[in-house]
Amino acid sequence: MHKKILVSLLALMTPVAAMAEAGDWVVRARAVNVSPNEDSKLGRTVNGLGLGNVMSPGAKLEVDSNTIPEVDVSYYFTKHIAAELILALGTRHDVSIHGDSAGVIGNQNLGSVNMLPPTLTLQWHFLPDQKFDPYVGAGVNYTFALDRNLKFATGATAGEKIRIDRDSVGLALQAGFDINLQDGWLINADVKYVWMDTDVEMRSALTGNKWTKIDSLDINPWVVGVGFGKKF
Repeated sequence: MHKKILVSLLALMTPVAAMAEAGDWVVRARAVNVSPNEDSKLGRTVNGLGLGNVMSPGAKLEVDSNTIPEVDVSYYFTKHIAAELILALGTRHDVSIHGDSAGVIGNQNLGSVNMLPPTLTLQWHFLPDQKFDPYVGAGVNYTFALDRNLKFATGATAGEKIRIDRDSVGLALQAGFDINLQDGWLINADVKYVWMDTDVEMRSALTGNKWTKIDSLDINPWVVGVGFGKKF
């Protein structure tokens, strides 16, 4: 009997994991890897688009991956439904030409661009009353194209300019989980797929020395992150 009473008292005194409730705010900090799943038509001429007359048909633009810090803020409308605003810092990516083995421009690095991608998603949390709480989400992304100017370094167009033309608006899908800890702390893992597309323009003798669209570049990154958070 005494042992049962002691166990009950210890259970009451032991801190339990804090679960999110309606009206809660959660701030998370993550390290995220942004890995573009790009689609480029640089070496194909379609309705006058592209550089198919001076590049190999398989030539394309490639955008490399980058790992950056990210902060996001969530608000819980109910314990199951939350809105999350992702406030990532700008993510810088090198841009290069690959696959132009037979063209006069050639494979080369064009420089880098800086993308600022705030994203808003609405989430459904499956097990908000449990320590392990998986969720899915969907929303919208607006990507600001910063430091968008590039240039050709070698080949027939050396020194001439190329640029990312415009910002991007696209959908975002999300899946992840929180591991709820004591005192409102949590561990988080998250993956998103973001639809991000833009145009690429070039100004050179090949385009009559005026900015001309030469590619539709779909960047479409996978964004994979891990980090921690705190409920308030």
